[in-house]
Amino acid sequence: MTLALQIAGLRKVYDSGFVALQDLSLSVPRGEVFALLGPNGAGKSTLINIACGIVRASGGTVQVEGFDTVREARQARARIGLVPQELPSDAFTTVQAGVAYSRGLFGHAPNPARIEAVLRSLSLWDQRRSPMKALSGGMKRRVLIAKALSHEPSLLFLDEPTAGVDVSLRRDMWATIRQLREQGVTIILTTHYLEEAQALADRIGVLRRGELVLVRPTAEVMRELGGKRLTLQLQQPLVELPEGLADLALQRSADAMQLSCDCTPREGWPGIGPLLQRLAAYGIAVQDLQTAQRSLEDIVIDLVEETGA
Repeated sequence: MTLALQIAGLRKVYDSGFVALQDLSLSVPRGEVFALLGPNGAGKSTLINIACGIVRASGGTVQVEGFDTVREARQARARIGLVPQELPSDAFTTVQAGVAYSRGLFGHAPNPARIEAVLRSLSLWDQRRSPMKALSGGMKRRVLIAKALSHEPSLLFLDEPTAGVDVSLRRDMWATIRQLREQGVTIILTTHYLEEAQALADRIGVLRRGELVLVRPTAEVMRELGGKRLTLQLQQPLVELPEGLADLALQRSADAMQLSCDCTPREGWPGIGPLLQRLAAYGIAVQDLQTAQRSLEDIVIDLVEETGA
């Protein structure tokens, strides 16, 4: 397995004494979309800035496709594209000129065909002569991605790429991310939109106070931690739950009009039909029922709370 990014024992302690990252290790194979999740202040941007050579680490190492980002900074940085959270400030530069300039910063010869291909892939070609100040916030974010791709990086960091973008444009950007993945680009994505991580990422990592508390395939997390919840609406309030139903781990609502439990298929789970029969045997009448899958957001919130954030 070829690694696009390898982080070992990474630490960052600021002069104030604040510990932003502590003993963090992570390996990301080439061609993967990896979502880095966590609350504000968890260390997501610090990790990205260290990997991109913007911030100096207090300890540990970062390698990009085998090149150390400190000892072999030029080789490592040439392979990285970064889409930061901040919108561009070059208000009077045209879209095409700004993207071409970004390519030149990495020592690449002008390549109008490459710039055109990038702009077309991001639906920016029609705006190529527009000054940045004339673009919407969503289009400016597309320009940031175009700049990051101008020098043909193999590892792309997307730091909150769809923040402030409307739903329609966000979906278009999802399609762009999938297209980049198909082209072999490795993508590290930070986002507060959990739906985004669930839709795009092969794996997720959850950061809590500078520590990785979970790194798992997204599908595996949803399968093992994203269980189904069954809610039963009762015809009459249930004053007390019969002892004979204790094995079902049913929970009563505050108004005693609902019962709920985990109904993920597993050993010991009787199934909804047998459950209703057991309730009926105790004279508990059910008026309605519904099931709901736990979202990735629910899982991440639980993980962060369990670790004391």
